[in-house]
Amino acid sequence: MKKNMGNIDRLVRVVLAVLFAVLYFTGVVSGTLGIILLVLAAVFALTSLVSFCPLYFPFKFNTLKK
Repeated sequence: MKKNMGNIDRLVRVVLAVLFAVLYFTGVVSGTLGIILLVLAAVFALTSLVSFCPLYFPFKFNTLKK
């Protein structure tokens, strides 16, 4: 996997992942929407850790500065 995410993109994803997890675990959002947000939080955290977004690849989108 070739990196395709810049630092700002990774930071935004981590902040969103933390926000979604906090909303779920504090009970603000529950049910199906809560589970969806928790799954999105996991995906955002994982993609920011590896600096690769699979959705960017087919569209040749890259936020990584060269």
